[in-house]
Amino acid sequence: MTTPRSEALSTPPAPPVPLAALLARRDLGLRLLAGSEDVPLHWVHTSEMADPYPYLLGGELLMTAGVLLTDPAHYVRRVVEAGAAALAFGVTPVYDTVPAELVEACARHGLPLVEVPPRTPFTAVARALWRLMAEARLYELRRVTEAQQSLATAAARPAPVPAVLGALASRLTGRAVLYGADGTESVSAGRQVPADAARALRDLAGVLGPRPGGPASASGDGGGLRLAAYALGGGDGLTLGVATERRAPGDHTIAGVAVVLLSLLTAPHRGADVTVRDGALVRLLLGAPPAEVAGALGPGPWTVVHALGGDGTPFAAASLAAALGTPLVEAGTGEGTVRLLLPAPAAVTVQEGWTLGVSAAVGPEGLAAADAQAARALRRAQATRAPLVRHRPGGLAALVDPAEAAAHARTLLAPLPDPLRETLRAWLSLHGSWDRTAVALDVHRNTVRQRIARCAALLDRDLDDPDVRMELWFALG
Repeated sequence: MTTPRSEALSTPPAPPVPLAALLARRDLGLRLLAGSEDVPLHWVHTSEMADPYPYLLGGELLMTAGVLLTDPAHYVRRVVEAGAAALAFGVTPVYDTVPAELVEACARHGLPLVEVPPRTPFTAVARALWRLMAEARLYELRRVTEAQQSLATAAARPAPVPAVLGALASRLTGRAVLYGADGTESVSAGRQVPADAARALRDLAGVLGPRPGGPASASGDGGGLRLAAYALGGGDGLTLGVATERRAPGDHTIAGVAVVLLSLLTAPHRGADVTVRDGALVRLLLGAPPAEVAGALGPGPWTVVHALGGDGTPFAAASLAAALGTPLVEAGTGEGTVRLLLPAPAAVTVQEGWTLGVSAAVGPEGLAAADAQAARALRRAQATRAPLVRHRPGGLAALVDPAEAAAHARTLLAPLPDPLRETLRAWLSLHGSWDRTAVALDVHRNTVRQRIARCAALLDRDLDDPDVRMELWFALG
């Protein structure tokens, strides 16, 4: 039974093995008589037909002892037309040496010709090739598995998009570039490539573009490098370009994993209720009361988060939103602040590379106040260089960080010894009454006056100023 010619381009699941690897097996005793040893072998086939063309798929090592070989030139031409990768000729029992006409024809057509010595059966060559292919397949699977783990780890980092591109470029030993819909380079990683290769890669990525039904990938060569481009699945026209010195088995699979991860990282996080939610936001913009549209936004209560930081890429805000588990994010507000809305109770945790300010949980009517709380919390986080600060309810005192307040109090009251501090505290608690303070401290009223005057001098403050009195009262508290 012959194999249909329509399957001639199909290849086995195992990666090809270079002829050089088979020639390196000393136990086989093979010898290259013509052609290159760099050709890839996809499989092996033995045939003694005068014309093996109908039985060849292409890419195989064809083995023959020349039983029906009558016209070497015609035989080689038909083997080349069938797409065989190489020809192996076994000497004895038919021929004592490889026919010179066969060597000449193979050299003329560029078909590698291998001499198989008498002591080596064809089955030994076939078994060696299958073993080499199994080893190559195992290596490829291990390489792909390790690459998948590396890419997944990179996707979980604070700057996932550059990290994934860096991991991809490292695994493929080349350069990886993420292009925007307009063809501009958004993020890149890996070794630099020549300018002509960079242009060729950008042009190849432009072949894909955002056209509906267009190709999902393309490959080519440029600047002496192997190029490949892949369309991301986010619908935003983003493409991934890869430039490498060579194409190895498994490269396409590894790049496919990166495409999936990058598609998830760069795509807007939109759920089935996106239309309802967007409609609610539109009604808010048109002046509807928050309580009226809260049901469409979610059950609430809500927590507002303000954030600064990220990796500077267009996808940083989306990555932060994904990490915090919310699709409601506004990027690029005042001074680069990212604002997020999370259903409470939200598990807002420290995010590497970000500074976060978190509001208290509020209902729809308190969203404006929560926005202000998150802004103040972010300012405190910046001032104290803390990665995350939460709003603390509880009056005016809660607006100041306890550690900051304690440090300020120590500095402010440092000039006063303890007896003067106690007198000042009693005097302020009794609203500046000389007589009541004297009774409380069991001293003369003139002593109180002298001590308060001494406090004013040491502090260099006007104690008749209500703002000064309030600040001192908080410091002494």
